[in-house]
Amino acid sequence: MNVIIRKIGNSEGIIIPKDVLDRMGLKAGDNLELREDNGNIALVPEQADLAEQLKAARLGMQKYRVALRELAK
Repeated sequence: MNVIIRKIGNSEGIIIPKDVLDRMGLKAGDNLELREDNGNIALVPEQADLAEQLKAARLGMQKYRVALRELAK
């Protein structure tokens, strides 16, 4: 499938066809990770679990910041 890079404001972007979005279970507002590999570009749906894990890690680091600071010495 071919797409064209288009000017969007001060950036460039592509339009992802609706049938592709439907097959992938994606919609406007969903986050994608852009990966570059051997001259290829891949758009991968962001893992919701990772976002939840990062949120939990931040909360834990905030809660135990004094202990973590001492351990880091």
